[in-house]
Amino acid sequence: MTVVIYVYSLIAACLLGLGFVLQQHAAEQAPLSDMLSFRLLLDLMKVPLWLWGIGCMVLGQIFSVLAFARGDLSRVEPLLATSLIFAMALARWRGGPRLGRSGWGGVILLSGGVAAFIIAGRPQSGSAEVGPLRHWLVFGLVIGVALALIGVAKHVPIVDDPPLLAAAAGALYGLQDALTRTSSRIMDDSGLAGLLTSWEPYTIVALAVTGLMLVQSAFEAGELRMSLPSLTAAEPLAGIACGIGFLGDRLRVTPGALAGQVIGLIAVVAGVFVLGRHPTLPTRRS
Repeated sequence: MTVVIYVYSLIAACLLGLGFVLQQHAAEQAPLSDMLSFRLLLDLMKVPLWLWGIGCMVLGQIFSVLAFARGDLSRVEPLLATSLIFAMALARWRGGPRLGRSGWGGVILLSGGVAAFIIAGRPQSGSAEVGPLRHWLVFGLVIGVALALIGVAKHVPIVDDPPLLAAAAGALYGLQDALTRTSSRIMDDSGLAGLLTSWEPYTIVALAVTGLMLVQSAFEAGELRMSLPSLTAAEPLAGIACGIGFLGDRLRVTPGALAGQVIGLIAVVAGVFVLGRHPTLPTRRS
């Protein structure tokens, strides 16, 4: 079962990375007047390349749902962060420069950090019930962080918008992943009728559409290397926080295990930003 979780997660990461590259190529041509507006999505729906990117993203989300249904959030989220490696592989295949020392260093940091976090933490799905106060506190905290990032983005020069908007989208995507895992549990316990009468699936749709608008606004405002690292780093951090905060995921808490988890997460974030600055990722076309 564990091998299946890894396979589904890596397939999802590959498809998400491909989808991000295709979406950015299309979104960068959209008018800036559409930024932070749902009208942007309506305009992009007329662009075939963007639709291909969304198709890859939807397939990636389906495989991530399959992974979430079989594994805990704290195990799957770090694996999804490897989508940046697949995005770079596509950009390299399209004629980008070689990885070089910095590129391979970023790959080692990201993949090694994921492995270190999983080996040290040994994530397990929690069986104990989490109280409503803790549930809504974590839920509100993630939403609050996303809103704060959007608020700051509205008051800074446009060149500083992409990382802020992408980080806000990543926080919402992490929360969406947690609610996807919750919906899977509801489906197992109460069937389709129970799922349709719960609030989680409708919140997932709202988070997905809002996150998509933020991501496309970030892609529109600047080159991929300005937004993708923030998005890739924020989603697993928010997802792990939600998994532990209100899904009851458990990690080992011995001093050595905690040190390994912290080092692993730091390596993941560092690897994401090293790769995000690499010239392989496409820059904005003139």
